[in-house]
Amino acid sequence: MKTNLSATVKMLRKQYNITQEDLSIKSGVGLRFVRDLEQGKQTLRLDKVNQLLDFFNYEMAAVEKEKDNV
Repeated sequence: MKTNLSATVKMLRKQYNITQEDLSIKSGVGLRFVRDLEQGKQTLRLDKVNQLLDFFNYEMAAVEKEKDNV
């Protein structure tokens, strides 16, 4: 399942015109981690997510969920 995070990372990587392998090397995380993140894998380590996002000068933040209109 794609998430906002996975879509954002993929978009940023394409904006920087780098491959998944390049992002892996430049951010210091494994290639499998980059692939799993972009595919929306549910069980990711937050420290590694922030390590990767730091390359783009981003970080994870807690935000309040939108309420369902039911």
